[in-house]
Amino acid sequence: MSHDAERKGQSQERQPGKEYKMYPLPEFIKKGYKGSGILKDKVAVITGGDSGIGRAIAVLFAEEGADLVIAYLGEDQDAGYTKEEIEKRGRKAVLINGDVSDSSHCKTIVAKTIEEFGKIDILINNAAMQFPQESLTDISDEQLHKTFETNIYPYFYLSREALPHMDKGCTIINTSSVTAYQGNGRLIDYSATKGAIVSFTRSLSANLAHKGIRVNGVAPGPIWTPLIPATFGKEDVATFGQNVPLNRAGEPSEVAPCFLFLASDLSSYISGQFLHPNGGEIINT
Repeated sequence: MSHDAERKGQSQERQPGKEYKMYPLPEFIKKGYKGSGILKDKVAVITGGDSGIGRAIAVLFAEEGADLVIAYLGEDQDAGYTKEEIEKRGRKAVLINGDVSDSSHCKTIVAKTIEEFGKIDILINNAAMQFPQESLTDISDEQLHKTFETNIYPYFYLSREALPHMDKGCTIINTSSVTAYQGNGRLIDYSATKGAIVSFTRSLSANLAHKGIRVNGVAPGPIWTPLIPATFGKEDVATFGQNVPLNRAGEPSEVAPCFLFLASDLSSYISGQFLHPNGGEIINT
């Protein structure tokens, strides 16, 4: 049975969604993958790191030798499992529950990271929400504010708080989306925030280049994460990802290596750029 068939009839009531309730479970690391230590003793902060793409990044980074700070919102069971997977690889994991749309909480995340590890080498801004609507007139002020306050404000807050603790060679990586480049008729406000992330990334890269701090991003296409059953109805979930050239949704394990590359010295001459794990969609920007 294909994964598309297995997903039929599946939905969740609340975002950001619970990974342990999904079927099939997303793949967060390639079977048999063995790290080579390219992030040895680095410290990475990841928002939305409890599940989905965030979990895949966290576990891959741990396999490559990094310690992790996982910022998440309410999904304690998913966060606990991610912590276990990090610790199984001999690395430390600190879990911090709270809402990153609150600037004071972002200050807390950075303060706890410095208290625990004394430094921040890598900041991954990743947490997001989305609320499909059929028309612009269906997007309320409340939804508009919630989408922007969740999807773009924390990128400013956390980067601003982390920067005093980052030196030459450190990296910031921001999660955008294919919708930033193509748009999406049912995700107008979400797509707008993802476009803002692209401009934020390019501008911050230009601002920090003289300090040797690189800023890049990843713009995934349709990826099988808890946000999908927590966002869309059962019919949309069943066919999710079939409209791309590879004719399937991607797994978080297929996105995380983009973050690993951008976080490591392998990409030392790259800044202000985006990688596009999107199932074959052509992005000419």
